[in-house]
Amino acid sequence: MVTLFSFSLYPYPKSESVKEILFSSLAAGVGVYLFLITLQPFGTESFHHPYKYLLLFPYSIIFGSAFFTANLVALLWNNWNIGLELFKVSIALILGSALSYFYNSLCISHVELSLDNYFYMLLYSLAIGIPVAAIYILSRYIYLKNTHEHLARGISRQLIDKKTETCHKQLIISAGNTKIIINESDFLCAQSMENYCSIYFSEDGMIKKHLLRISLSNLLQQIETSGIKKCHRSYIVNLNKVNDLKGNAQGYKLILPKIDFEIPVSRSFIHQIIPLLQEQKG
Repeated sequence: MVTLFSFSLYPYPKSESVKEILFSSLAAGVGVYLFLITLQPFGTESFHHPYKYLLLFPYSIIFGSAFFTANLVALLWNNWNIGLELFKVSIALILGSALSYFYNSLCISHVELSLDNYFYMLLYSLAIGIPVAAIYILSRYIYLKNTHEHLARGISRQLIDKKTETCHKQLIISAGNTKIIINESDFLCAQSMENYCSIYFSEDGMIKKHLLRISLSNLLQQIETSGIKKCHRSYIVNLNKVNDLKGNAQGYKLILPKIDFEIPVSRSFIHQIIPLLQEQKG
């Protein structure tokens, strides 16, 4: 039980954009429709109608909408894990089964609403949906974890042997009445906290931190170069300073020297950040 509980706390990637949520919800809706027309559960096999498959199609819209709603609510959480993903799927199944029951009773079967019949549909949906979802979640977790860890190990070996080049270009950062100048080779990263940004840089061998009232997007416009990139909605990083890379199911973590925290790489930035790290040669 302890092992199962610990596994449920493992980090798990979730949809990060409305476009991604829409695509996954459409896939869920289509999956439900294919399930209904192939296996024909809930007495569907004995249901005869000239427009049978057309009448079954709204179920895909119902479950697709249920998953879309659940995924939108999931955006409110920052730290997502396997347990929360299973909980999200369960909520989507409960919502979808409830709406499906009303649709079936009022539009297809034309029977009186019955709590017993609803619980039958709910239990059937959960009994089928949760095991299938668990297999999918576990398979996706293992695949992403192995893929990211393997790539991270290869890049990490490359980063260890890379040559450090000194860049004399100066970064000029203006925020209100404050103006600071940092050499690009000294800049490490920036972390956003609401309307403020913490800027980390090295000076005389020491790590310095400067807090400015500036948005991350405004800061990026002022300091972005071929090596300084945004990697997360809350982070800007100097890729030339990255000396290690970690991979997990959610994506990647960047490790910088003398920085006591790991910098996440959002999935939406992986296609940009990882190739730039791979280009760094020893």
